[in-house]
Amino acid sequence: MNKTLTRLLIFILVFLVPFSANVHAEEKKTEAKGLELADDAKSAILIERDTGAILYQKNAHEKLPPASMTKIMTMLLIMEAIDKGELSYKEKVRASEYAASMGGSQIFLEPGEEMTVDELLRGIAIGSANDASVAMAERIAGSEEAFVKMMNKKAKELGLKDTMFQNATGLPAEKHYSSAYDMAMLARELLKYEDITKYTRMYEDYLRENTDKKFWLVNTNRLVKFYPGVDGLKTGFTSQAKYCLTATAKKNGMRVIAVVFGASTPKSRNAQITKMLDYAFSQYKTHPVYKRNEVLTRVHINKGKKRTVALVTSEPISVLTKKGQSIDQIEKVIKVKDGVKAPIQKGDELGVLILKQDGKEILRSPIVAKESVAEASWWDLFKRTLQNFTKSA
Repeated sequence: MNKTLTRLLIFILVFLVPFSANVHAEEKKTEAKGLELADDAKSAILIERDTGAILYQKNAHEKLPPASMTKIMTMLLIMEAIDKGELSYKEKVRASEYAASMGGSQIFLEPGEEMTVDELLRGIAIGSANDASVAMAERIAGSEEAFVKMMNKKAKELGLKDTMFQNATGLPAEKHYSSAYDMAMLARELLKYEDITKYTRMYEDYLRENTDKKFWLVNTNRLVKFYPGVDGLKTGFTSQAKYCLTATAKKNGMRVIAVVFGASTPKSRNAQITKMLDYAFSQYKTHPVYKRNEVLTRVHINKGKKRTVALVTSEPISVLTKKGQSIDQIEKVIKVKDGVKAPIQKGDELGVLILKQDGKEILRSPIVAKESVAEASWWDLFKRTLQNFTKSA
């Protein structure tokens, strides 16, 4: 072996090997530092809402009991029904004997008692009321059992692979589970409906105010009072699930979602959520592109009472960067479905918005019908044909 080769090998052994070891040590150190965000949780995740980007995770796909965080799905189906016009905030809902029999957290509904959807939503969002959840489930689906089928169908539509529901409340049940990742995606979907935070951000409120049964609601999520920007979403606790929380906060236009499963105490749960939120807001920034319900284009409707319908964004659209980083020119691509036929329901997905940067796709989001379009009658089509004939004559 010549002297040059020998010296080269010595250089590698003396200098490069320790350097490589130091790199791996730094990687492990960074990993450990990351885990400190949720060291007392069975699983956890932190995401930015608009992009869905994962900023931190720990055992994010582990299937665990979600306790009352289940009510995020319950509230989602309520908000969808309101958005579609199938339900109104002022509508009165009568509590069944079954709904009134729910244990755990409750607003003590009596069989036959009527409350508005607004009041029941306050009971669910602020007080985590099981009886209010079941009353709303029965109003929407006819029974809690049918509502649970809707919950699981929605979970499947959203691609939640680690989730299965057995009730609308989160009360302990066999094969009732979710994961930190799925719960974050579910919260992301619920937050499309901006009205929901009007409920989840309230620290306290009252029901039955003008009666002798006035009921005080106090939010089970104390962070809405003690962490600036927190305006939801839902706590959970059972002896099996321990202390859980899906929280959301918004600062300087950026909204993040943090989830913790299985913390040992409520203080520990809140501390870990606080760490994750602090990390997100100190390290990242969003650059808004569109608000929800902004009109992007129109699509032709075959045999519709209206010839076209506006397509709008289904959620807020933003680009995420580390703080201090700028964004290059964003290319916006809109793809619309071909051969769209009436009838069309408000919210039907009829296309997709794609954002690209340097030719690489960075975001894809559904665009939906702004309004419903009924099928045209034969008389509508006849008049339309006659009008076209007159114009061309």
